[in-house]
Amino acid sequence: MRITLLAGGVGGARFTRGLRDHLAVHGTPDGEPAELTVVVNTGDDLWLDGLRVCPDLDTVMYTLGGAVHEGQGWGRADETRRVSAELHAYGLGWDWFTLGDLDIATHVARTELLRRGIPLGAVTERLCARWEPGARLLPMSDQPVETHVELVGGRVVHFEEWWVRHRAAVPARRFLQVGVEDAVPGPGVLEALHDADVVLLPPSNPVVSIGTILGVPGIRDALAATAAPVVGVSPIVGGSPVRGMADACLTAIGVETSAAAVGAHYGARRAAEGGEGLDVAGSGLLDGWLVDVADAGAVPALERLGLRARAVPLLMGDDAGPDGRTATGAIVDAALGLAGVPA
Repeated sequence: MRITLLAGGVGGARFTRGLRDHLAVHGTPDGEPAELTVVVNTGDDLWLDGLRVCPDLDTVMYTLGGAVHEGQGWGRADETRRVSAELHAYGLGWDWFTLGDLDIATHVARTELLRRGIPLGAVTERLCARWEPGARLLPMSDQPVETHVELVGGRVVHFEEWWVRHRAAVPARRFLQVGVEDAVPGPGVLEALHDADVVLLPPSNPVVSIGTILGVPGIRDALAATAAPVVGVSPIVGGSPVRGMADACLTAIGVETSAAAVGAHYGARRAAEGGEGLDVAGSGLLDGWLVDVADAGAVPALERLGLRARAVPLLMGDDAGPDGRTATGAIVDAALGLAGVPA
């Protein structure tokens, strides 16, 4: 079974890890090994202290490779910060975006390989050879794309400054994907969508993670055209983000912070069956949408939009139950069930 995921940082990384581990224990319906491919957002990338930093790629790589700081959800475990402290003493770097020493080694390696002329996708493959993530990680594009935020008042800052320094508390007017118009999908990205048996959208930020990936010319069309069923997992539970400040991002683009509104934002790939004011042309991206039990009341309206919808507990963690099946595994089963894959 070939499964392709579109993912941002912590939410996408943890969902992919749960999917990988679940399939390793319980297998696929046909008994064959699963091939996981993760198309990762690179819109958060930036230059810092002469190094190319790729936050989402590293979070997915560290999480799948067993090196992530579990408490944070990002960065390396058992980290120290002596190098960043020295850089700050020289007046360099940002005190609100401190890189750990082990993490800096990754950025040094990436920067050196990029300066040799090796494309980002090939660099990522080289870095992943160390961590053996059990999935193929593909940058959404080899070309640089950076998300900037235009704040109310007109000032423009890099997304990481708005997200990390300001905690998204300063209202955003709009998001600017610098370089996205000239970007092309990374090697293997379109093929991963075309050849997939299932495409999954984990609970990543729909605006600045999934939305940025879809902004690369050709990727949205490939997702809409794939023969594989496309199923998403809501990042919103009971009107609040599962993690992070996705509500601030949704507000900036005029989308309500609710599981139903995000599902409608992605839209259905098949025509709706009707309903007052809910009929759509089937020009969206999803076949199925998984919401939390707290949002079960939204299921009928989502189905009238043309989405196969199901409500399951999304906030149960990864602890195994009496049958050895994790809560993540139950979510995976439900997502694959919506995709038409038998358990």
